[in-house]
Amino acid sequence: MTHSLFIAGDSTAARKEGSKKPMAGWGEYLQGYLEPSIRVDNRAINGRSTKSFLAEGHFAAIEQELQPEDYVFIQFGHNDEKKEDPLRYTDPAAEYRYNLLHFIESTRRCGGIPVLLTSVSRRRFTIDGFPDPSAVGLYPAAMREVAKESGTPLLDIFAASQQLYRDLGHKGSQELFMHLPEKVHPNYPEGISDDTHFSEEGAQRIAGLVVQAIAQSSALSHLHKKLRVKEVE
Repeated sequence: MTHSLFIAGDSTAARKEGSKKPMAGWGEYLQGYLEPSIRVDNRAINGRSTKSFLAEGHFAAIEQELQPEDYVFIQFGHNDEKKEDPLRYTDPAAEYRYNLLHFIESTRRCGGIPVLLTSVSRRRFTIDGFPDPSAVGLYPAAMREVAKESGTPLLDIFAASQQLYRDLGHKGSQELFMHLPEKVHPNYPEGISDDTHFSEEGAQRIAGLVVQAIAQSSALSHLHKKLRVKEVE
């Protein structure tokens, strides 16, 4: 029997159209790590926070199609911290937590399996040369707390991505993101320097981290047999 794995999230996971390439989201590569009996349905959308994803009806659309034993992978935070935008900003100690609980409770009510993923880290280093632990503010910590309190499986992609950047270093990690000089790619004639959005290589590496986290999660043991690989280099 085939089940769906929905991704509810922002631009770090969302599929990018041709005019944005080589920018990519990690959700574009997840299917390659899963057996065909799990169908990835990537509903992540650029620029959305938990608040705007709900307000615009995107989660309601997932609910309408959600079947028992389908998965909903939930990853937000980058746009929730935009205080200048009241349509997206959420307080990590209040509305952000409430919205996550809404996703969790609604998914369970439909018979689905919610999974929380902490925000993938921005590429930001401290003066000492280490990945900045506040690169996505208080949102990863808030999600960990919600996962613990609600008994929801958690994939700590913030911690995993920070470790990846630490291993690659300040210079090496740049290859994971959208850094192009001018006149190199027709989609970015003026060049681009972006430490939030991934290159195709970076999106693939983050998808690999998601798969590693699934394989290491005892709470998702029923999904382990659906993985094409048990460990990703």
